[in-house]
Amino acid sequence: MSSGQESIFSEYETDTSQTSKLLRKFKETPFVPIGMAGFAMVVGYGLYRLKHRGDMKMSLHLIHMRVAAQGFVVGAITCGVLYSMFQEYVVKPKE
Repeated sequence: MSSGQESIFSEYETDTSQTSKLLRKFKETPFVPIGMAGFAMVVGYGLYRLKHRGDMKMSLHLIHMRVAAQGFVVGAITCGVLYSMFQEYVVKPKE
């Protein structure tokens, strides 16, 4: 093996922990982890409110929580796409 290939493999082996992968993904596309965190927060809030839902039916409560979680994720994905388009077409200098 040449020295160039050895450095590539050693760099890959050191960058395989879950934390480093998550940090790299957050730097590349910051809205994906934000969408995942928002989804988890909506689910947590839904589970908390499940106990105090009053006379609301269970199915109606679950539908509301599902719509809220999906809305947060779709909003985060939309913001991410708009952000990447802004970076690609507005900020990036024309060649």
